[in-house]
Amino acid sequence: MFDVGFSELLLIGIVGLVVFGPERLPRLVREVSGWIHKIRTVVHSAKSEIDREFQLIELREAMEAKRLKFQEEVESMTIAPVEPVAPAPLSLEPPKKEPEKPDAET
Repeated sequence: MFDVGFSELLLIGIVGLVVFGPERLPRLVREVSGWIHKIRTVVHSAKSEIDREFQLIELREAMEAKRLKFQEEVESMTIAPVEPVAPAPLSLEPPKKEPEKPDAET
């Protein structure tokens, strides 16, 4: 993130030592490093959340495109309409047999 070399860190340390003194400087360094750690954690979690949101948006767009394509394919298919067949009435009685007709030849 920042390009800080050894010489810059040394200069910051000397200025901190002069300004805050040798007793308060170690505690101040610990506090500042704790803040930096918290800030990095928050930034990392926010970045991860944003990445997940972008992935979800891309996934939704891809699924919507596939749904539209599928819908177009289904609509383009032509299927002959089928005439509905009326169901046979249900009866509890056995079917009646028609009486046999005598043959006219005999």
